[in-house]
Amino acid sequence: MKNFFKNLAFIFILIMFNACIKQDPNLNKSGEDELKSLEIENPIDKEEIHYKDVIYVPIYSDIYIDTANPQHLLSATLSIRNTSFTDSLYVSKIDYYNTEGSLARQYIDNTISLNPMETVNYVIEKEDAIGGSGANFIVEISAKNSQIKPLIQAIMIGKLSHQSFSFLTDGYSIKTKKPVIDKVKD
Repeated sequence: MKNFFKNLAFIFILIMFNACIKQDPNLNKSGEDELKSLEIENPIDKEEIHYKDVIYVPIYSDIYIDTANPQHLLSATLSIRNTSFTDSLYVSKIDYYNTEGSLARQYIDNTISLNPMETVNYVIEKEDAIGGSGANFIVEISAKNSQIKPLIQAIMIGKLSHQSFSFLTDGYSIKTKKPVIDKVKD
């Protein structure tokens, strides 16, 4: 019977210890970085790409609450969703800029691919205040189908006292379009 209680106590301590270890929200089930696991090995044939866009996604790493709590840190999740049932979405850049407009981080070195209807989420943890209240992501995307309509958003989550709150921001295109030049007849 003593062994039973020793084993039970050992299991309890092991569970408690494991619960105290900080889990990285950006690792997949295999323990790999979520973005690195989606990198493609072979370059995409540029002739096959019929859709390109640059998306600006505002992030709020902190917000003003009131004079008693002038700065409140938030966690933020960048969510990139491929809404196509048939086509892959390619992401060639995920850059994070701070309030001053300086590049704070580059999250990918190689293009990643999202299968049809696949989503990738990436978390900026609450303690990571490098971005500030005016942080943003620049996400470059492309696809073979010109009709693809991806959804790129950020979800911010905070807690104040015993209440939690969340809000989201939508990404929007900042790609500059080339002007159409009419041919002049002589």
